[in-house]
Amino acid sequence: MTSLRRWVTSRLASVEISEFRGVRHLHLGGDAIQSAMRLSNPDALELHYTRAVMAYLLLVPEPADLLVIGLGGGSIPRFVHSKRPRTRVRAIEINPRVIAAARSWFGLPDNSARLEVILADGADHVPKHPASCDALLLDAFDDGRSVRALSSERYYRACAAGLREGGVFIQNFMADDPQREKCTTRIERAFDRPAVTLTAANGVNTIVFVLKGRGLRLGRAALERRAAALELTLELPYQTMLNDLFAQNDWSLESGFARKKP
Repeated sequence: MTSLRRWVTSRLASVEISEFRGVRHLHLGGDAIQSAMRLSNPDALELHYTRAVMAYLLLVPEPADLLVIGLGGGSIPRFVHSKRPRTRVRAIEINPRVIAAARSWFGLPDNSARLEVILADGADHVPKHPASCDALLLDAFDDGRSVRALSSERYYRACAAGLREGGVFIQNFMADDPQREKCTTRIERAFDRPAVTLTAANGVNTIVFVLKGRGLRLGRAALERRAAALELTLELPYQTMLNDLFAQNDWSLESGFARKKP
C-alpha cells in the first residue's frame, strides 16, 4: 500500500491517503479505512457499508434534502449528487483537512445549489436546524467508535427534530462497537418508535434506520417492486438488501419494520 500524503493538526485527527490495487483510501488517525474510491470508477460506492446506507431509499424513496454528519472522502454525498438529481445534499464536517482531502483526492464537487459542504461541528449544527431534511445520515467516528457528543439521547432527539415528518434517520456503526445496542435504544426512545438494523454484506458495519412519525406499511410486493426499480437505476443490490432487512428484523403489514431485540 502506497501512502500519498499526510496532514497532522494539533487538535484534529491526522488525515492520510493511500492507494492499493487501484483503490484510493482515506485514513483518519490510524490505519482503519474511512472511505474508498476505485480510480477506474470513481462514482461507484466501493465500501460495503456505503451500499448498505443507501437502503434508506427503500424507506424514503424521494427525499428532497439529505443531511450527512461526517464527510470522510465524500463517497455518499458524491453518489447521491450524481445519481439522485432531485435530492439536495449538505455535509457537515469538523475537520478542514478532511474537506480538503475529499476535494483534492476523492473528486468531491465544489459547493453548488445541490451540494454543500459546511465546516462545522455536527453536535452544534443539527440542533440549530429543525425540520430541515428528509434523511439524516450520522457517519462520524472517534477511533472507530461512535462519537460521544453525537450519541446521547438528547442529540438523537435533536436529530428527530431536524427531520421533516416521514423522514429517516440513519447511523453507521462498526458491528463490534460495544455501545451500538445502547445507542440504538437511545435512538428508539428519541424517535418513540422501533428502529431497523441492516448488517453490511461484509459484516463489518451495522446500519441503524428509524423513521420519524410513521411506520413503513407497504406490502412486501410493493417493497420488492421498489427494490427492483432502485436496483435498475442505481446498480446496487437492493433486492438482496431488502431480503436482509426482512431476515434481520421483524416485519408485519400492520406495524411495518422493527428490529429484532438481541
